[in-house]
Amino acid sequence: MKSVVHIQSRDNPLLKSLRQLVRSNTAYRQQRRVWVEGDHLARAAMNRGIRPNLLVVAQSGASELLAQWEALVDRCVVVDDALLLELSTLESPPRFGFVMPLPEPAALWANTPTVVLDRLQDAGNVGAILRSASAFGFQQVIALKGTAALWSSKVVRAGMGAHWGLSLHEGVSPDDLDVLALPFLVTSSHSGEFLHQLVAQSKLPSPCAWVFGHEGQGVSPLLQSEAACHVRIAQPGGEESLNVSSAAAICLHASASALNT
Repeated sequence: MKSVVHIQSRDNPLLKSLRQLVRSNTAYRQQRRVWVEGDHLARAAMNRGIRPNLLVVAQSGASELLAQWEALVDRCVVVDDALLLELSTLESPPRFGFVMPLPEPAALWANTPTVVLDRLQDAGNVGAILRSASAFGFQQVIALKGTAALWSSKVVRAGMGAHWGLSLHEGVSPDDLDVLALPFLVTSSHSGEFLHQLVAQSKLPSPCAWVFGHEGQGVSPLLQSEAACHVRIAQPGGEESLNVSSAAAICLHASASALNT
């Protein structure tokens, strides 16, 4: 049985560092670790062979939670319930959380189906796109400079565990994309070839790199100029545009379907 540490002071150095991890969108880069709440995200990581560094449980549920999780983590800490609440950004916080190691980024893969995020700002959109990328077989996601922090708490929650099944790269410059030996497909709300027609005519290149741009400004002119194809989604209902994460899900599903036909 592991030695379990009990913490009652909010000035404890460990709790101070965890609060920083929770409150700052970029503290994970310095600490090289990620805070996740509840069991879904932790199980998603463990199912891919990633072992949590630390389990933090509330005093009120310590016996039950330690019995369930203790053997699966490296260290266990019990804290007063009020202290655990300070580590949550949820309206209904669970009574436990995990510290996971931040995966070390690999080199960019030249020929792997890829998603490029061009300065997307909304954490919910970014997390949802990561989830779609994982679901539809796009194993590599590249976030250009100006994109929301990929491992921030909000993005991790929106990703619903997809993070641990992807090769993630952030802070990338457009010049770094030269290593990709893939055609770029750039989305647009008002110009380009219709996605459903490309699929019907078997003209959707695969593998490819889909580029999704800033919620307001779209894909940068530089990346538009380098695109092999500009793609738009038919909207017979007459809306001006789709939310970028919805558009991404449609495009990535179309690519996955084309690959499997």
